[in-house]
Amino acid sequence: MGLRETAEQIFPELAQKQRTFLLAGAAGLVLSAVGYASNQEQFFTSYLMGYMLMLGLTLGALGFSMIHQLSGGAWGVVARQSLGAASRVLPVVTILFLPIIVGMPHLYEWTHPDVVAKDPILQGKQAYLNTPFFIVRAAIYFAVWNGLVFLLNGLSKKQDETGDPSIPLRMQRISSGGLLLFTICTTFASFDWVMSRDPHWFSTIYGALVIVGMGLGTLAMQIILLTWLASRKPMSDALTPTYLHDLANLMFAFTVLWAYMSFSQYLIIWSGNLPEEIMWYLHREQPGWIPLGITLVVFHFAVPFFLLLMRGIKRNPGLVRKVAMLIIVARLIDLFWLIAPETHHEGFSLSWMDIVIPASLVCLWLGLYMMQLRQRPLLPVNDPQFEEALGPALAHAHSSGAAH
Repeated sequence: MGLRETAEQIFPELAQKQRTFLLAGAAGLVLSAVGYASNQEQFFTSYLMGYMLMLGLTLGALGFSMIHQLSGGAWGVVARQSLGAASRVLPVVTILFLPIIVGMPHLYEWTHPDVVAKDPILQGKQAYLNTPFFIVRAAIYFAVWNGLVFLLNGLSKKQDETGDPSIPLRMQRISSGGLLLFTICTTFASFDWVMSRDPHWFSTIYGALVIVGMGLGTLAMQIILLTWLASRKPMSDALTPTYLHDLANLMFAFTVLWAYMSFSQYLIIWSGNLPEEIMWYLHREQPGWIPLGITLVVFHFAVPFFLLLMRGIKRNPGLVRKVAMLIIVARLIDLFWLIAPETHHEGFSLSWMDIVIPASLVCLWLGLYMMQLRQRPLLPVNDPQFEEALGPALAHAHSSGAAH
């Protein structure tokens, strides 16, 4: 297979898989309409969980694309086109935010004037936590994110087509300021959309914790997708055990970082023992929630941590893919832990919508991802680091592709 062939030419079945995922996602959301009719509060809670997982897979790809532009090195060359395809799903993800705006009265107690009138704390936060400003901030976040996706993917496509040597520097300059804007917007989005579910509580590390979770979910999904794409050339030549090992090491690092931040937040708040801070954890000590917290410790940290210590697992596509799948499931459990207790103060409760809606949104995301992936080559053949990253195995093929 030629390096300049599009993913669709190499994987003709992508079109069928795209349709299957899109139909599965649409069917799941149609089924969820039954849940909307019966319990709107539960519907919007489940939708927010699924949306944050889907948003994390998209924004994480954008973030890693910018990090690679700034840091350079071979580690991101193999994943660059896949990350770009994932980030280009963002325009549809933006539209899918509309149900959250519609469901604000069911998700956020600070949207109710009668509740705010009786609560001095909410009155003090009213200048920030109000519906018009919430929508304006969301519009700013999406404008920044979509602008970065448009600029970086446009330049990436031009580089693939022309090999213009000035493009890498332009992409680095955009990424340097873009990564700062990305971090600020994503941090405040996590405050607005998730943390404000309990408007009396706050944590200064919360935004960083959500961003790290997004990065971990993105790495897991990319490993799943790239190991599947490596079933055929040229990705089978590019995703060598060495580069798979590098990606798995990065996933390992984010697993440890997530655990460190989660424990740090818990330790500082619990040792401070301030009523307005510890209530967030006390809600999660109601019947049924503690086992879920233990599940997170075991399957979001301990099991991936020990498995990813093993060199043989990190260099084996089938085994590391299974670890990545476990992490994706753990990411959904973590979002359930962050979001659902504000709906179920009386104790743990799991609705069928908590499974069906996130699964539907992930299916939609995969269908949209494949739609974007089909349009471009699997590898960035005109990337200046291409031969350095992939070595002699593809150097001749790269030269031949560029000549044509």
